[in-house]
Parts: sequence; C-alpha cells; structure tokens
Amino acid sequence: QVQLVESGGGLVQAGGSLRLSCAPSGRTFGTYAMGWFRQAPGKEREFVAFINRRGGDTYYADFAKGRFTISRDNTNDTVYLRMNSLKPEDTAVYYCAADLDRRNGYSTLRGEYDYWGQGTQVTVSS
Repeated sequence: QVQLVESGGGLVQAGGSLRLSCAPSGRTFGTYAMGWFRQAPGKEREFVAFINRRGGDTYYADFAKGRFTISRDNTNDTVYLRMNSLKPEDTAVYYCAADLDRRNGYSTLRGEYDYWGQGTQVTVSS
C-alpha cells in the first residue's frame, strides 16, 4: 500500500508562489504516473496537473497553464507542484494522487487514480 504525503502549503499573498511536494511511504514513485488535484470549499475536486512515470510528459488544466509546473525527482521519490502568480481563486486543498496502471497518455479523472494523499491547504489572500 502506498501512502502519499503532501507538504508545502500555506498562506500567501496574491501574486506569490508556493512549491508543493508529495512523497510516498511504502513504495517508490518511479513506478507510478502522478497527478495533482485541488478542492475548494463547496466545490468538487478538480484536476490540476499530470506527470508521467519518467517525468517526460506533463499535462495541465487550463487554469494552471503558464503558472503551475509539475515535476518529479525519481531519485528521491518526490513530485512537485510549483505555483506562481497565485490568485485568490487558487485557494483550495491540494492533493497528490498516484495512477498505478498508466503507462501511456494522461488522465484528468479522479476515478483513475488509485492512491491519494491527505492534502495540503493553500490559501491565497487578496
């Protein structure tokens, strides 16, 4: 069983930056494609970004393009989400998730991810 642990959230002013991290316990990330999702109060959890197993392919939600960057370091089993130019509407709990079976393409669907972290709160003040 993989357990995922996110960190790096916090309170930041609009226009600021944060870098979220996600690390596993139990197994390495080298085996899995990974995604970041977020959930704002009263809203459904939505896709943010995807990275494939080796880190060569990424995909972003439209709102994340140009501002967010997903990356991974398979030598230390960590996936990152760098968020720049943050806006108040980016306020949410951010979750990382692992897609155990994916070897090609990408997924934006929650149901295709097998393991989830507990989330880290990101609050952007105006």
